[in-house]
Amino acid sequence: MYLVDTNIWLERLLDQERSQEVGQFLDCTPSERLFITDFAFHSIAIVLSKLGRSGALLEFVRDVFMEGNVSLIHLEPEAVHGITSVMEQSGLDFDDAYQYVAADKHGLALVSLDSDFDRTEHGRKRLEEVLEG
Repeated sequence: MYLVDTNIWLERLLDQERSQEVGQFLDCTPSERLFITDFAFHSIAIVLSKLGRSGALLEFVRDVFMEGNVSLIHLEPEAVHGITSVMEQSGLDFDDAYQYVAADKHGLALVSLDSDFDRTEHGRKRLEEVLEG
């Protein structure tokens, strides 16, 4: 099961360079095996809102949560200790450390385009790794 990082969703939503690859990952992975943090969801909402893409936000919510079966997860405030610890140990910023701690807490593989996770204990899954196997 996979925690899908913010950048994966935005890559597809904004039709960026690796959008097709992300689409393939999302198409071949059952939605009940996908998770997103509340932090990532709100970050996506902020980005799309700033770009004036409220229609895309509504479509995202429909596709992911209403028609899909992606699970929304969060961390309690007590997790900030673990988040700051990961920030100090691995040099991640807050949002990346939040994703990392959430993936670890829920026993999920973190799928991300962000190479910063490569310097952490559990690392990340690259799209090509997930698609291959």
